[in-house]
Amino acid sequence: MRDDTGNELPHALNVLWGRAKPKGRGRAPALSLERIVAAAVALADEEGLAALSMARLAERLGCAPMSLYRHVAGKDDLQLFMLDAAPGPPPEFDTAPADWRGSLTRWAVELFGVYARHPWIVQLVNSPPADPGQLAWLEAALRTLGGTPLDLRTRISVVMLVTHYVRGAAQLLTSMAAEPGEGADEAYAVLLTELVDPGRFPALAGAVRAGVFAPNPGAGPDDDFRAGLNHLLDGVGVAIERAARS
Repeated sequence: MRDDTGNELPHALNVLWGRAKPKGRGRAPALSLERIVAAAVALADEEGLAALSMARLAERLGCAPMSLYRHVAGKDDLQLFMLDAAPGPPPEFDTAPADWRGSLTRWAVELFGVYARHPWIVQLVNSPPADPGQLAWLEAALRTLGGTPLDLRTRISVVMLVTHYVRGAAQLLTSMAAEPGEGADEAYAVLLTELVDPGRFPALAGAVRAGVFAPNPGAGPDDDFRAGLNHLLDGVGVAIERAARS
């Protein structure tokens, strides 16, 4: 099926929106689309996106690779199904919550948790969401700002700003976790100490000397993330106050 501009939509999107039937329907096979997607998500969680292939997935499910193609057209469609399913349902909010900041904080923290559980998502997300699963998260984020005086365009801008912050923080966390051995953040701090020339990078050298890049023994795993999020939302609060006065 095509969208309103005449472009052919991926079969997976048509299935997710109920505009097409899943492949293999009516055959009552041992496999199902849901089982295939769940296995693909588990494989990507455990071994990373690079390990995901139709052959590996078939091996995990104990079937022939061609059996998978009765349900999914190929790897691209499979990844669309994965992006839709893996995040799960977003937190629920009224259309105009009284506490916009608490609601948006909860949304951001839960999205950060999604990326922590499924780090491969940040590798796959390279275009605006079009599937119902991801759009449900966007809907939830917009609802957190429903009680503010911000216009709709500004609300979208705020949600995109928070989304990019969450995604960037998750991507950094994922890359640090992928470093061989333990103490990747400590190793980075040592590396900066050796490389950063105070004459060339005085501000950065000051931060290195202050131990900003060294591990904080008393900090929780997401303390830095929450601190950055609070700074970001402080700015959103200023925009809301300005809109209320205008």
